[in-house]
Amino acid sequence: MTVDLVSSFSAALPILLAADESVWRFLAQMGGVLALGMGALGSSVGIGVAGQAAAGAWAKEARAGRNLSFSYIILVGMPISQTLYAMIVMNNMRGVYGNVGMTMSDAGLLLGIGVATGIGEMVSAWMQGVIGAAGIRALSDSEGKGLALIIIAMGIVETVGIFTMVFSLGMVPSAG
Repeated sequence: MTVDLVSSFSAALPILLAADESVWRFLAQMGGVLALGMGALGSSVGIGVAGQAAAGAWAKEARAGRNLSFSYIILVGMPISQTLYAMIVMNNMRGVYGNVGMTMSDAGLLLGIGVATGIGEMVSAWMQGVIGAAGIRALSDSEGKGLALIIIAMGIVETVGIFTMVFSLGMVPSAG
């Protein structure tokens, strides 16, 4: 089985290396698209998870005759920033696409940067939403106590998204 896989790859490698410029350009650009798409997916899921918890908490507060807490909006909105971070990486990658030679030679790197950025931002945003949802439930049960600690916990996960962006930007080849 392993020998078959190696021989198949060995046979495909010359074809891949002789691929048209448009194939390499497509792979390179797919990196940027995947970064943004996966980052946005994570933000959407994170916002959705936290938003569901907020809706439940607001219903509970309304039944109890309490004022509805606006602070939940802060926690619901926090996962959106990872989409911005992914967009920054994608836009930085676009600077390379104008140089055909660099795009062809670094297509695998650009695709890898995009996938790594996408995964990092997606999981960061998703987990930020999970922490936000738990925080909303805690705030609802404690009548608003502990918001700063929940924001700090969410900020720690946010840091992973920031690190992903910064480290990914450091990997993008310079077009200049």
